[in-house]
Amino acid sequence: MLKGKTILLGVTGGIAAYKAVELLRLYVKAGAEVFVVMTKSAREFVTPLTFQTLSGNPVHTELFNLYQEQEIGHISLADRADLVVVAPATANIIGKVAGGLADDLLSTTLLATKSPVFFVPAMNVNMYENPLYQANQKKLEGFGYYFLEPATGYLACGWEGKGKLPEPQTIFEESLRLLSPRDLNGETVLVTAGPTREELDPVRYLSNYSSGKMGYAIARIARQRGARVILVSGPTALAVPCGVEMVQVASARQMRDAVMARLAEATVVIKAAAVADYRPTKRAEHKIKKGQEAELELILEKNPDILAELGQCKTTQLLVGFAAETTELVENARKKLETKNLDLIVANDVSRSDAGFDVDTNAVRLLYRDGSSEELPLLSKDEVARQLLDRIAKLRHPSA
Repeated sequence: MLKGKTILLGVTGGIAAYKAVELLRLYVKAGAEVFVVMTKSAREFVTPLTFQTLSGNPVHTELFNLYQEQEIGHISLADRADLVVVAPATANIIGKVAGGLADDLLSTTLLATKSPVFFVPAMNVNMYENPLYQANQKKLEGFGYYFLEPATGYLACGWEGKGKLPEPQTIFEESLRLLSPRDLNGETVLVTAGPTREELDPVRYLSNYSSGKMGYAIARIARQRGARVILVSGPTALAVPCGVEMVQVASARQMRDAVMARLAEATVVIKAAAVADYRPTKRAEHKIKKGQEAELELILEKNPDILAELGQCKTTQLLVGFAAETTELVENARKKLETKNLDLIVANDVSRSDAGFDVDTNAVRLLYRDGSSEELPLLSKDEVARQLLDRIAKLRHPSA
């Protein structure tokens, strides 16, 4: 995911410094080479040894350290980074950079680098809301520095409000966005994900095994690559991807209405949801009680075919569908591609234990409108999403 990338992680003095340890672990796990620069105050909260052990690299702390200067040096640190992340970023370091000050290794490196700089502020809510701080952040944003808004909640100082360091996973996702190609800039991608539920009574419903992982991966990575993303999701246990516009639904009819209401805004529609084909003709007002009968008969009626309706009414949108099959994978997917007027369909065999529903991997075949196809090997769902979006970007911009 980040193989071949170099990240410079700046850690400043604040109680949230311990979260930078987990952030470092995420970067390393994703394949990045990470160098850590700690301020003197940061070392009051976490020891350099912790970061050195996890990164596998010496931690840099002093501006005038002959050994470190000879080995890497602050200019070399500034030059080699693909991205500089400061987390947590105190009001002090942000004020220094806004004022052009360079009196320690981190502030010197920040002024020397030409790489993207990503500040993740964490501080007392009153400090964050202070007009002086806000002016400093606005000034830096005007120069092209990136900021992630703090989370709101109970702060270590006893106050409650905006100022908490966001969770490391959120910072990691935003870092991926800053390091990703921007080949979906200007696109609005409408994604559906998860299962739908068709209620039998107040306590029971018909559904399927979809976890939503594939659709959420597509939404998250499309946003990283510059797209505005609208995610229409059935019930899942997944966190809402950062920066994505979420529309929560339950039933197939609710999903249909939500998709059609946002269709005019979309340039790309990716239907990754597992929508129930049928629903009960009548929902019981009260819980259906077990009677003396040995059998219970349910009468079902068809749900709207969202994908077919999209195929009929699309204008300039690129329409991508999914075909979850257990037999005759290619034949069934090709038929769906043609009858529903799709530009591309992603076919996967959900009878496999390592692909399809409720697992982290997928093995798919991509079938195109022109009759061509290609098979992807077993990959993580994130990697399937990346490769799918590669193809979508080329279809949207063939000459790029």
